[in-house]
Amino acid sequence: MAATDDRKPSSIGASAGAEHALRVQLAGTYRVFAMLGWTELIYNHITVRVPDTQSHFLTNPFGLHYTEVTASNLVKIDVDGNVLDGSVHPVNPAGFVVHAAIHRALPDAHCVMHTHTTAGLAVACSQVGLENNNFYSAQLHEMVAYHDFEGITVRADEGPRLVATLGGKRLLILRNHGLLSIGETVAQAFARLWTLNRACEVQLATAALGPSRLISDDIASRCTRDSLQFDPRHGAGDDVLRALLRQVDRIDPSYRD
Repeated sequence: MAATDDRKPSSIGASAGAEHALRVQLAGTYRVFAMLGWTELIYNHITVRVPDTQSHFLTNPFGLHYTEVTASNLVKIDVDGNVLDGSVHPVNPAGFVVHAAIHRALPDAHCVMHTHTTAGLAVACSQVGLENNNFYSAQLHEMVAYHDFEGITVRADEGPRLVATLGGKRLLILRNHGLLSIGETVAQAFARLWTLNRACEVQLATAALGPSRLISDDIASRCTRDSLQFDPRHGAGDDVLRALLRQVDRIDPSYRD
């Protein structure tokens, strides 16, 4: 006998509407990444939890460039990476292992973003890691965790170790690998990742000039308290993401399809 859905029709309709809106936002965010140069051929991921579920997620179709991602070709998967919506597109298992571990363990990890930007990867490869030497790093005081490199992320047993290194932090530098951000929303994850990546860019540029001036922990702690960009009470990056999506709309609105 086929399984039945005991939700009211209005509830089902509301859920479908929320999922469609999220699909449009997520597809647009992939285009934002492309616009910013945060792409790595067809690799890396942004994953987001489907509304009203705990174990269903949307991710990019493996094999497509971020400029080809649309609301309709995003793939719905479960926490084990199984395709749920009959998509003809595959999912990259190496990419989802990390995301799955975080989504599974952290109820507030509705969105997970991972990049291999040059600046982010350079800082991840450096011995010192992120230095507290600029306006952006000062807003991330004690917000960044580090996870040692264990190779290509295809082994599920790495997941619990990665979650353990995160602790209560929502930004992660994967040593020798790249950057990762977690958010309760797509916008919050983006705001966190943009700030971390920008701090890495400034650090990389500063290194060419010689030793940098470090910011004291006291000042950095105060800067982090004064920075409201990640706080849901102040939009948590929603205004920033909307502004960038408007730019994408002017370039190519096909992500909405």
